Amino acid sequence: MGQPVRTGRCRTAKPAYHHALPGRGGSPVVTQFEILPADANSRSLAALEMTALFGKAISNCVTTGSPARSLRRGAAPIMLATAGIRAKAHRQECLCYWHPNDKKGRATGDRGQGVKTTEENLIERIRRRIPSAEGGALRLGIGDDAAVLRAPAGADWVVTCDPFLEDVHFLADAHPPAVVGYKALARATSDIAAMGARPEVFLLGLTLPTSRTGSWLDDMLSGMARAARAFRLRIAGGDVARSPAKNPKIALNITVLGTAWPGHILRRSAARPGDAIFVSGRLGAAQLGLELILRGMHRHARWRYLLAPQFRPVPQLELGRWLAGRGIAAAMDISDGLSSDLHRLCEASGVGARIEAEKLPCTRVPGGLRSLRLDPLTLALHGGEDYGLLFTVPERNLRQMRKPPIGKSARHGGQAFPGLTRIGEIVRGRGVTLIAANGKSEPLEPRGWDHFRA
Repeated sequence: MGQPVRTGRCRTAKPAYHHALPGRGGSPVVTQFEILPADANSRSLAALEMTALFGKAISNCVTTGSPARSLRRGAAPIMLATAGIRAKAHRQECLCYWHPNDKKGRATGDRGQGVKTTEENLIERIRRRIPSAEGGALRLGIGDDAAVLRAPAGADWVVTCDPFLEDVHFLADAHPPAVVGYKALARATSDIAAMGARPEVFLLGLTLPTSRTGSWLDDMLSGMARAARAFRLRIAGGDVARSPAKNPKIALNITVLGTAWPGHILRRSAARPGDAIFVSGRLGAAQLGLELILRGMHRHARWRYLLAPQFRPVPQLELGRWLAGRGIAAAMDISDGLSSDLHRLCEASGVGARIEAEKLPCTRVPGGLRSLRLDPLTLALHGGEDYGLLFTVPERNLRQMRKPPIGKSARHGGQAFPGLTRIGEIVRGRGVTLIAANGKSEPLEPRGWDHFRA
C-alpha cells in the first residue's frame, strides 16, 4: 500500500490518515481511510454526508471502518475526519483532494475535473436538488420556455429581484458554497417578509466559470435547497451561463414571487408623526461576522459561532405576515444598516425620525475581540445584512403588539414575538436624529451600505 497522506485540516483529537495508490494514467485513487467521529450520532451523520457525496460504498466504509475503494479518475476525493455532530454544518471544510505531485492533502475549489458539463445537465442538477415539483402557485415549472403561475383567488403577487455577486456580496474564499446558496435565497426572500407576504416560487439566474461546475455547484445548490425548504419555496425556472474567461466570477440573480391579500401589504410610505419605531432582533451581528471575515479571523474555531448571522440570516417571514394584520403603519427589512434604511423609510413617508442610542438592541462584542476596537453602537447603526424588520406602529395600535399570536403565547412566554424593541418615534420634518446616552441630540447620517458611494 502507498504512503499514508496526513491531512493538515483534521478537526479531531487524532489525525486521520489516507492511503493512496496510483491509478490508471498516474492518477491516485483512494483505497483506505480512517474517520474518527466522537460518537454513534456523529458516525451516522458522517455516513449521510459521505453517501450524498461519494455513494453507498463509501458510506458503508464510514460506518464499518472497512477499506473503501474508488475507481474515480483525476483528483481523488478524500474525506477528512470530522469533529462530533458539526460534520454536516462544516462539510465543505472537510473535503480534500490529493494529487500525484502534492505531498499534503489540500483543499481545492472544486472536483469533477474531466466531467463534461453542458447547459442541459446543469439545469437538470438544479432541478433535482432544489424543490421544483409543480403544485400550489406553480402550475408549470422547469422544462418549458417559461413557467406558468397562478395566485390564490383574490391575492396579489409580490415580486422582488436581488443579485448576489462574488467579491461584492460574498468572498469565495471565505463564504463556503453552501452558505452562498443559502444566503442568496434568504436575502431575496427577506424582501417578501418585509412586505408581509408569503413566498411561493423563485427564479435563479446563475453565471459561473467552468471551474465551479463540480462540487462547488453541488454544495451551493444544497445550501439553496435548504433555504428553499425552510422558506417553503419552489424553483420555477431561470437560466445558466458561463462567466467570461477574463472575469471568471460567480453571479447569482434571484427573483422571488410571493402572494399577499389586498389591504395586508406592508409598505415603506405609510409612517406618520407620532408612530412608534420598532426593530426586530439584534443589530450589528452580521456586520460583526463580516469584520471577522475581513480580518481573516473566521477560520478561528473560537469565533466561529459569531459567523452564523452573517452566513445564515433568517428572513422574518412569520413576523412580517403577523404584522401585516396588526395595524402596522410602515415596514421594511434592515439589509443595508439601520441608519440608511430608516432614512429610506422616512423619505418614502415624507417624515423624520428620532431614535435613542440607549434603546438600540446592539449585538455584544466579546471581550476577546476588544483589540479590534469594534463599537457595538456603530455596528448596530451602520452594519448591514441583519435582515430583521424595521417598522412603525400608530399609538392607537400599540396594544396589538402585546397580543400574542395563536400558538405563540406559551413558546414565547406571553410575548408576541421575542426581540421586538421600541427604539424611537416618527416626527414631523425630515432627517433622522440620534439621542445619545448623555441626552445630546445629533443628526444621524446614512452610513450603511451603498453600492455606488465613493
